[in-house]
Amino acid sequence: MWTRNSSSISNLSASYLVPVVLIVCCLVLRILDPLPLSQLRLIAFDSWQRAAPRIADTSYPVKVIAIDEKSLKRFGQWPWQRTIIADLVSRLHAAGTTSIAIDLVFAEADRFPASAGDTSRLSSDARLAAAILNSRSVLAIVGDARGSFSVPLPKAALAATGTPPLSSIHRFSAAVLPMPALADAAAGIAAVNWFPERDQIVRRVPVLVGIADRVYPSLALEALRIGIGETTIFVQSAPDSGRKSRLPAIEAIKVGTYALAVDPNSELWMRFAVADPRRTISAADVLEGKVDRSDLEGRHVIIGATAIGLSDVKATPLAPDVPGVEIHAQALEQIIAGVSLRRPDYILGLELSLLLLSGIAVALLLTRYRAAAAALASTALAAVALMGSWLSFNHLGLLIDPTYPALAIALTYLGCSLTAYLETERDRNRIRAAFGHYLAPAMVEQLAREPDKLKLGGEMRDITILFADVRSFTRLSESLSAAELVQFINRLFTPLTEAILTNKGTIDKYMGDAILAFWNAPLSDPLHAENTCRAALAMREALAKLNHDGSTMSAEPIRIGIGINTGNAVVGNVGSPQRFDYSVLGEVVNTASRLQEATKTCGADIVIGESTAGALPHFAILEVGEMTLRGKAKPERIFALLGDETLKASSAFQLLACRHASLLAAIGAADTNAKTAALEACINCRIPGTEAMYRSFGAKLRET
Repeated sequence: MWTRNSSSISNLSASYLVPVVLIVCCLVLRILDPLPLSQLRLIAFDSWQRAAPRIADTSYPVKVIAIDEKSLKRFGQWPWQRTIIADLVSRLHAAGTTSIAIDLVFAEADRFPASAGDTSRLSSDARLAAAILNSRSVLAIVGDARGSFSVPLPKAALAATGTPPLSSIHRFSAAVLPMPALADAAAGIAAVNWFPERDQIVRRVPVLVGIADRVYPSLALEALRIGIGETTIFVQSAPDSGRKSRLPAIEAIKVGTYALAVDPNSELWMRFAVADPRRTISAADVLEGKVDRSDLEGRHVIIGATAIGLSDVKATPLAPDVPGVEIHAQALEQIIAGVSLRRPDYILGLELSLLLLSGIAVALLLTRYRAAAAALASTALAAVALMGSWLSFNHLGLLIDPTYPALAIALTYLGCSLTAYLETERDRNRIRAAFGHYLAPAMVEQLAREPDKLKLGGEMRDITILFADVRSFTRLSESLSAAELVQFINRLFTPLTEAILTNKGTIDKYMGDAILAFWNAPLSDPLHAENTCRAALAMREALAKLNHDGSTMSAEPIRIGIGINTGNAVVGNVGSPQRFDYSVLGEVVNTASRLQEATKTCGADIVIGESTAGALPHFAILEVGEMTLRGKAKPERIFALLGDETLKASSAFQLLACRHASLLAAIGAADTNAKTAALEACINCRIPGTEAMYRSFGAKLRET
């Protein structure tokens, strides 16, 4: 039995143990960094970017030459004839551009014939190759496992120290390549792959990408190298210590005098600037000679698609529809300006240290001050974490997580405060705490008047078990995020639980997508079999309403299978004096679970055992037949529950019951013609809920 002395000891232990456990859990959770936490951190970084975007150089050293709606209207739909691209490249080179990067992959020969008035003997592809050869141009290559495994040599030389870069960067086994003649003519070849976060927002761009056994620079890096006349990209990686536990990591990338602050896998954190039309020039204006030389001379230019119909649109922290070519341009701008965002290796250790110190501070505050003062001090600590992250971002370019320290502070405070509250209220609310989640409120109050029932141990009772399970839950869960999955389960279980509690049931437990409930305990219920079946019918009706309202978050109707069984079982408080649950044990529980599984094969959504069916002479029940349930040696007679007294009294059900009996008799007599005719007669009754059951009967008849 529970005693005041044992409670005092446990209270004293909890006052020290709870904050320690909470702090350790917070530390472990941060190390594991599950998706919701990492996503929350990224959202915070996005907020900093929106609050203080990068201030772009108004001279715009990088220009986007846009294949926009205006260009498509002037020169026709995409793809254009290669002679147009050749003319565009030649005009840009003649204007004195520093480099020309082309964010397009010319993987196939030009599909257009030469123009009628073209006196040149060169094909359109040859003319484009000549234009590229005469300019400082960079062509795109796209890593893709479905592409070619024979890739060209990179134009940039790579000088690496430490672990080879291929062990750290994103890699592909093959690629979509430009035509060999064009690749040979280009001054540089660059990878244009994107690796957005799981929410499909681009926050980082790769500086190096591995394709086959070669390393290619990004479009921005290769354009910079060509523009400044360098031949080599220098990569410094962590030394290979020979220990498998150490992950290789890139520490620095340098081209000429430009040093890039990158992640260990060579990704550059973007600090985006607000989109500015002065950064973009329409390709049509260049081709028609409407652009002043001063707008292009001495600048890097990147040719790419901005027309919405060409689908090269990405989401960034600042906007949901940024053309991919502009992201390349902003990456190059950021490198030239020397602006960087960084999360060095030591950031995680710093965040964990701050988290540990914050948790200890909150725990000490709660032991020394009242709740209100401790809450104020904890809020101040969270505000310091947020402000420190903001200042680090805005002045140092460091990305320090502001959200998790604040959440951990709040969690530690709330956890410790809640523990203190529960310690003072536990004696008074023992019954409500033990039974409030799985009994109806009226039953809780009735049980509260008989506290002697709350003792460790159990008793043998005749009870009825209900086991309900959601169909195709694994497939459904794969289409939902973690937050959406929890929302779905809560939305589904709320009306199903209400149906159980309204009909005097006790919720034993929720098991993922399943519910286990029982009747006739802890309070006696002489009509427990009947009330269980009424709850099952109410659950079916509630689910039908959810499907009709379209509030299940699923494109397909949600279905459940319910198994019901009646028999003797042990019910009572199972566990230890410190922590116990009111639960049920016995073979009757296993049989109910197996009956639920039988719904998948017999076609009925509610299947009951023979003992339950015998207690319900006034319900609409049909015998399905004998079935050997999983884990059982002998077959069991199982029944389908279709409805209550109202359906049982209807003429339609009376007719169906007669025809169903004929079907069972025909099956027993092994008369094929009689079985087929009887089955057809049952189907023609068209009582809701029987279609799938008779389809199952039909399938079994065909097998025999």
